[in-house]
Amino acid sequence: MIDHTGVTVSDYGRSKAFYEAALGTLGYGCLAEFSAEVTGHTDVAGFGEKASGKPDFWLSVGTPNQPPIHIAFRADSRAAVEAFHAAALLAGGRDNGEPGLRPHYHPHYYGAFVLDPDGHNIEAVCHHPG
Repeated sequence: MIDHTGVTVSDYGRSKAFYEAALGTLGYGCLAEFSAEVTGHTDVAGFGEKASGKPDFWLSVGTPNQPPIHIAFRADSRAAVEAFHAAALLAGGRDNGEPGLRPHYHPHYYGAFVLDPDGHNIEAVCHHPG
């Protein structure tokens, strides 16, 4: 079981705004934030499901991961996948796969992919039938 994960980003403010917009459509929000003075090395922001109150996806400032990382976030509906994609593009993401079925994964796999400001491949996916 994974407790938490994250990505390293080059521009904290830009990336934090991107993730707040994109993940907000999935019920995620910034639940914790610590400055470099607290962590001892860098600013960090922890995102998680607002209902849970527990961060499980973290941003930290530094040299972005190379190669870029792929992370998929679970969506409760296909409409949420579409909202994620639209919000991510408006927040500065780049399209890396429009919302749609990916039946090669399984018959109900409905996902969308965007590249965040540092090129990380961020996905929203719904596994429920349409």
